[in-house]
Amino acid sequence: MASDLDTLVRTLIEGEREQALKIVSDLVNKGMSSVDIVTGGIEEAMVELDTKCTVEQFNLLEIMLAGRAVMAVIHHLFPVDDELPVPRGSVVVAVLKGDIHDIGKAILKVLLVGSHFQPIDCGKDVPVAAVVGAAARSGAPAVCVSGLISSVIPQVRALKPALARAGLAHVRVLAGGAALKQCSAAALNVDHVGQTAFDAIAYLDSMGEARDG
Repeated sequence: MASDLDTLVRTLIEGEREQALKIVSDLVNKGMSSVDIVTGGIEEAMVELDTKCTVEQFNLLEIMLAGRAVMAVIHHLFPVDDELPVPRGSVVVAVLKGDIHDIGKAILKVLLVGSHFQPIDCGKDVPVAAVVGAAARSGAPAVCVSGLISSVIPQVRALKPALARAGLAHVRVLAGGAALKQCSAAALNVDHVGQTAFDAIAYLDSMGEARDG
């Protein structure tokens, strides 16, 4: 099924939403898990999309079509109700100042809702202060930040000190995305760096287990 995943990657990058949905349905029928489809197909496509987001290669329409195809597949694999019946808790999600790429954040939001967390979306290209304010207002125990370009790293490093100054030192900070997952948690001054969106869910689950234990 590796060749099917390669075809899915190409189809997503080309923005062929209906064809991508057909490939995913076939993969599911063949027994491939949703997690494997995301990590082996969707995330590979996102890496290539990140690479295309350069001054020389950037084409807004192509990126938008690809993003829509990616989100259609994610919603197909992880259908969610319009409202969470009993949310397990809130999680602040954001793309910090200097980064306007939010496909990764959008995918994480879907997975959070599917895992019964309530995402508090601060948006993209947002200042650290806005994220701190959202954490304070919501009482969320964790903040997830996504970064696809390395220039956002100083903003990520500034987040925990800003939370501490606001009396929110207990709030955990999780980082992910193409640029950030290349760094260690210590280098980013965060609590956890996830290689995939599912890593963030697993970490949040472990936080709940620690509180319950």
